[in-house]
Amino acid sequence: MILELDGLEIFGQHGAEEQERREGGTFFYDVRLEVGDAGLSDRIEEAIDYRDVAACVREISDGRQFHLIEALAAAVADALVERFPVEHVRVRVRKPKPGGVPAGFSAATVERASSG
Repeated sequence: MILELDGLEIFGQHGAEEQERREGGTFFYDVRLEVGDAGLSDRIEEAIDYRDVAACVREISDGRQFHLIEALAAAVADALVERFPVEHVRVRVRKPKPGGVPAGFSAATVERASSG
């Protein structure tokens, strides 16, 4: 079973340039969790709460400044694998209007598998 949380919008102070980190900006997170058959029972106590996933992402974003969205995506993916009963995660971080590039977004995607 796959759970997805797309377009999670979180303000963060990340970026390669000091000004980006100082002023901050909005980052968008797309999270995909492979959870096996855990959700088939239709029992809330066996499900992963999307609010907890969002809180985990926010905690990583708020916890420190990242120079690279690649490192931010990796830190989020690592935390999700550590905290939730998942088999695999994919985290995509999108940064709107990257400086000096005529693009709508820059993005980094990281995947992690559970070790157990």
